[in-house]
Amino acid sequence: MDITELLSAVAAWLGQAWQRSQPGPVPATDDAVLAGVGFAVLAAVAVPPLWRRVRVGVTVVHELGHGLVGILCGRRFTGLVLRADMSGHAVTVGPARGPGRVISTWAGYPAPAVVGALLIRAAGTGWPGPVLGLATLVLVVSLVRVRSLYTAVVMLALIVATGAVWWWGSAELRGAVLLGVGVFLLAGAWRHLGALVTAPSPSSDAGVLARLTRVPAWLWVLSFAVVLAVATWSAVGPVLAAGAASGA
Repeated sequence: MDITELLSAVAAWLGQAWQRSQPGPVPATDDAVLAGVGFAVLAAVAVPPLWRRVRVGVTVVHELGHGLVGILCGRRFTGLVLRADMSGHAVTVGPARGPGRVISTWAGYPAPAVVGALLIRAAGTGWPGPVLGLATLVLVVSLVRVRSLYTAVVMLALIVATGAVWWWGSAELRGAVLLGVGVFLLAGAWRHLGALVTAPSPSSDAGVLARLTRVPAWLWVLSFAVVLAVATWSAVGPVLAAGAASGA
C-alpha cells in the first residue's frame, strides 16, 4: 500500500467515524428492554459480589473526574492507577494548595453522578452516537496516562467495549447501553458516597479537602451529596413528569 492508498483509507475511516458521531433519530425502545436494563444494572450495584467486580467502572470515572477537572484548573494530569481491589487514584501536578488543587480533589465523587445523569438524558435522544464517540476518544487519550498493567487492561477493555457499540451498534443498542451505563454510574456514585459516610478516612477526598481548606470533612461530604441529588433529579425528574402527564 503506497502513501496515496494509505491516506485514502484513513480519510475513508475518518469519514465513517464522523458519520457515526452525528446525532440521529430517537429510537423506539421496548419497555421490557428498558426494565431489563434497569433491573440488571441495579442488581449489579446492590449485590455485593457483583458490585465488587464491576465497581471499577465507577472508579474510572471518579479518577478521570479528578484528572480532567485538574486540567481545566491548569494542573497537569500525569497518572492514572487502578488497583485490583477496584480502588484507584489520579495524579495531577501543580501547586500543593490553592483553588485548582481543591476543585480537582473535590471533583472525584460528583463525576460519576454527573456523567451518569448526562448519559441517561442522552439515551432518550438522538445523541448516543456522538456521546459514545466522545467517550471512546476520552478513554483512548487517557490510555497514555496509565501507570500499571492492571490499569492498562481495564482501560483497553473499556475502549474495546465502548468503541464496538459506537461503531457497530444499532440505534436501539446504543440507547440501551447508554441508559444502562448512566443508571450504573448514578447508582454507583451513591454507593461510593455511602461507603465514604460509613467508613470515613483522613486519606479520603473529603479528608484531604479538610486539610487543604480547614472546612470540616462532613461539609465536603454534604456538598458531594447535594450534587448527587441534583444529578439524580435531573435524570429522573423528566421521566416522572412524563409518567404523570401520560397518566393524567
